[in-house]
Amino acid sequence: MSTVFKDHFSGLADSYAEARPRYPQALIDRLVEGLPDGAAAWDCGCGSGQLSLGLADAVGRVFATDASAEQIARARAHPRIDYRVATAEASGLPPASVDLVVVAQAAHWFDLPGFYREVRRVAKPGARIGVFCYAAQRLPDAPEANAVVRRFYSTTIGPWWPPERAVIDRGYADLEFPFADTPPEEREMRQDWTLDQLLAYIATWSSVKEYRADTGRDPMPGLAEELGGVWGPADRVRPVVWPIFLHIGPVHPTGG
Repeated sequence: MSTVFKDHFSGLADSYAEARPRYPQALIDRLVEGLPDGAAAWDCGCGSGQLSLGLADAVGRVFATDASAEQIARARAHPRIDYRVATAEASGLPPASVDLVVVAQAAHWFDLPGFYREVRRVAKPGARIGVFCYAAQRLPDAPEANAVVRRFYSTTIGPWWPPERAVIDRGYADLEFPFADTPPEEREMRQDWTLDQLLAYIATWSSVKEYRADTGRDPMPGLAEELGGVWGPADRVRPVVWPIFLHIGPVHPTGG
């Protein structure tokens, strides 16, 4: 992984905050399982705070960091969340200060050896770390629309995905994770969306941004037209499902 911060999302910060899916409560429950009362969590690479807000309802304090000042500026305030602009490798947190470290859909951008050194520095004894991604969505009740989105993902904008995206496509199966020797846990995230909501989400993809910058063209109107032909009424709500792949484990081995 690169040691240089690759800012793919600052220019999309407003739409990212509005259009990205919300993480399921069952996932948050798994992350905070067994934590002490008043636990402190570090949400690293928090973006505009989608996971931070869920964590804040379950722990005493959340330190939410992102290298993008624009993303942090658009995060929703919460009395138990301390938002900070910081890189994954230099959080600015005190040593032995957190009971949980989480990374949602961001670890593939990090300098992982540097990040993991920082994790070990800030983790309290008994702390755990959870790192997860969600891979490409599917539309289980709309096979024609699903095929259109898959073709857009792989072919229309496929060449504009950054190389790090391949790590997500493989479900974090080969992500360096030195805190557990078990395969990633598989879970699921679901939203019930109209066509406009799905299109707003797709428009936040980094590859769409890069396609526009490189070609001077916007691929979204063509996708909207093609999807509109197979979606049904535009206000029809359809399930959108993403597979989640979670690595989770203790930061410091028992007795370590």
